Parts: sequence; C-alpha cells; structure tokens
Amino acid sequence: MSMKIRHALPDDLDRITEIYADAVLNGTASYELDPPSRAEMGERYNSLTDAGYPYLVAERDAVILGYAYAGPFRARPAYRFIVEDSIYVAPEAKGAGIGKALMQALIDESTVLGFRQIIAVIGDGHADSASVQLHERLGFHHTGRMEGSGYKHGRWLDTVFMQLALNGGATLPPDPGSMPERRFVAKGGKG
Repeated sequence: MSMKIRHALPDDLDRITEIYADAVLNGTASYELDPPSRAEMGERYNSLTDAGYPYLVAERDAVILGYAYAGPFRARPAYRFIVEDSIYVAPEAKGAGIGKALMQALIDESTVLGFRQIIAVIGDGHADSASVQLHERLGFHHTGRMEGSGYKHGRWLDTVFMQLALNGGATLPPDPGSMPERRFVAKGGKG
C-alpha cells in the first residue's frame, strides 16, 4: 500500500508520542531532554489544532511513520503570519521520503491558510544534517545560526534558522481573508 498524508487525529497520539520520545532520547532535533507524557502531547496537539494550525501524519499500512505540524513562531500578534514547522520521522522510516512528503504537504497547507513565512528552527543544524538538507531541497534559505545554543548528549549544538516565503512573503500586504488575520480580528485586533 502507498503512503498517505492526512490530518492527525487524537487516536494517532500514542504513536506520535512514541516517535517524539525516540527523537528526544536519541536525537538532537529536539532540545527537550525528557520525553513528554502522552497527556502532554495531547495538550500540545489540542492547542495547535484548536487554533486551526495544520498537524499532519504520514501512514502506510495503517502505521504512522512520521508527523509534522506548523505552529506559531512567536506569541506576539505582529508574528501572526509566520509559522514554525516541526517534523519527526520514525527511526525505521528515515531516508524513505517520508519527511519530504510531510514537509511538502505542510507547506501546501500553510500556503492555503494564508501564512506568509515558514521558519525552520533546526537543532544540531550542521550542513550535512538531514533536516537542513531537506529544507534546502524544499526552497528554504538560511537566515541565521546560534552557535552552541543547546547542550545535549554530551556536546554543544548549534541552532540553524531557515525560512521559506509563501503567498508573496513580505512583498504584499496581509490578506484580510487569511486564517491568521481572521483569527486576529476575531480576537479584537485591528488588522
């Protein structure tokens, strides 16, 4: 059976929690040191999906192989047109195109929602990092590096920032019909 990308459901959270726990314990993409509980992962999922942000999974033969989501880059309202991406792939599925398919679907959905920028904040962002290379292949460009910003697995890690413009990026005024602008105005903001 072929791989399918779809919106994540609450029933997917056990597997999502497992995938993320592996990334926390064995990888450097996340700077968390202890895996969050299933309950905490549920709260994180609910806060993103309740706010209308995309949260996707990749599955094959009814097995979740990875997940990706976009969330707010920063809380202040002027940042409302920017999302930060997060993507995690199960260890047994790495190198099989899961990450690229998830990221492309996340880019597509973020574009439809009216966001203007996607920011990747990549832990352990060295040049040959799979995440850096994936983002480069999808058109992201480098915007910064924080050297020695994290300490995990006995070593200092750099954090790399990459960015992809959507919907004209900063060259056009905000779209009043976009999801981030509608949410802002609904909360009493002045767009």
